[in-house]
Amino acid sequence: MFDHVKFGVSDFAESKAFFLAALGPLGVVVVAEGAPGYGVELCPPDGTVSLCLFQTDEKPAHLHLAFVARSRQQVQAFHRAALAAGGRDHGAPGLRPHYHPNYYAAFVIGPDGHNIEAVCHEPEF
Repeated sequence: MFDHVKFGVSDFAESKAFFLAALGPLGVVVVAEGAPGYGVELCPPDGTVSLCLFQTDEKPAHLHLAFVARSRQQVQAFHRAALAAGGRDHGAPGLRPHYHPNYYAAFVIGPDGHNIEAVCHEPEF
């Protein structure tokens, strides 16, 4: 659980496009934006948690970001959209019972090598 996560990216335009496409199925949109050095804030329109990206020449350490999905279908849509946006598969949609019986997630590697996950903790309906 977090209020916001902000991290630097090496190619602002590429990363912004990737995260908008990959997280679109989860309802994420641009809620605020400034110059690339300031960045962009992404979040669902009615959300209270945001992801912020900004341009930097520093190479950030690898990061794991997990986003809440309301359904397993959203996890699947995230995975398809992220791959179509240039992400690399890092774990197809499926149950991860070693975390807990209903942990349904998918993982991709984003433009800067970050491990991006969508996870649903609810049982299948």
